[in-house]
Amino acid sequence: MSQLFSPFTLRGLELRNRVVVSPMCQYSAEDGALGDWHLVHLGARAVGGAGLVMIEATAVEPRGRISPEDSGIWAEKHVAPIARVARFVREQGAALGVQLAHAGRKASTRRPWEGHGPLPVSQGGWEPVGPSPIPFDEGWPVPRPLEASELREVPRLFALAARRALDAGVEVVEIHSAHGYLLHSFLSPLSNQRKDAYGGDLRGRARLLLETAESVRRVVPGPLLVRISATDWVPGGFDVGDAVEVARWLRELGVDAIDVSSGGASPRQKIALGPGYQVPFSERIRREASVPTVAVGLISTPEQAEETVREGRADLVALARELLRDPYWPQRAAKALGAKPSVPPQYARAH
Repeated sequence: MSQLFSPFTLRGLELRNRVVVSPMCQYSAEDGALGDWHLVHLGARAVGGAGLVMIEATAVEPRGRISPEDSGIWAEKHVAPIARVARFVREQGAALGVQLAHAGRKASTRRPWEGHGPLPVSQGGWEPVGPSPIPFDEGWPVPRPLEASELREVPRLFALAARRALDAGVEVVEIHSAHGYLLHSFLSPLSNQRKDAYGGDLRGRARLLLETAESVRRVVPGPLLVRISATDWVPGGFDVGDAVEVARWLRELGVDAIDVSSGGASPRQKIALGPGYQVPFSERIRREASVPTVAVGLISTPEQAEETVREGRADLVALARELLRDPYWPQRAAKALGAKPSVPPQYARAH
């Protein structure tokens, strides 16, 4: 029997299989609100048979967007558009999750197809913020270091966003602490050189993430995930040993699973790309921190995904590019692995 297509339960929520639609920015929202594009994009992947469909990085405040076209959940006006997506996704038998995010020093950029570089204030951008006045890259603006009063506000913003997500019918909440965005930028010594309680050793650098996770956990009764970058791929940066320790702390706070990605903190990163290149990080965190994990990163074939779960290297497998190419990958994978695919009755004649 296929392990990939066996159910998996997170804090009382049973997912029909272990296939996750990774949160992928679409850069197509209007003032943070999801639109028709998002309904079709996310809905198609629920129809395609995934167990968990994740809404892209969704900003907890306007200055937390990567680009002006990012999705947001900082206001009540964002609830109804998400609820529309949630209803459809659930009708297809999938669960809907949302990735709560703050872009930090990597905020205020152009959409990828419009250049992807920094968007100046004069052209509709805004001042980025971060742990220290260290720009992401040459030519990027220097972020304004967050003051103590603003740091105390960050966990509250995430908790308020989580409450709105629940009101919209979202069943799974993920905190984004990867790819060089705000919470990851505090974790990484490459970007965090603070001398106060939010800097210094690993515990200090992890403080903002831990406070945020604790605050969101108080609001969310269901599954809570955290995405981390297991390594910065830069000497002297955050590494997998740090990630194991942080994962233990998150587990103790009631986080249900760690979504294991990597990189994004520095343009100096040298990533050892290859099929499943991040799976070893997932395996180590799962084993040493005793917490369920989600593996992601160049996972493309049914056999590769099945092996990852069957060998205990992860509990769930998230796909991104492969599901952009083929929303119905879970149906094809199930048939290839001898499992029964999740097919809506409208499409049954094709199976």
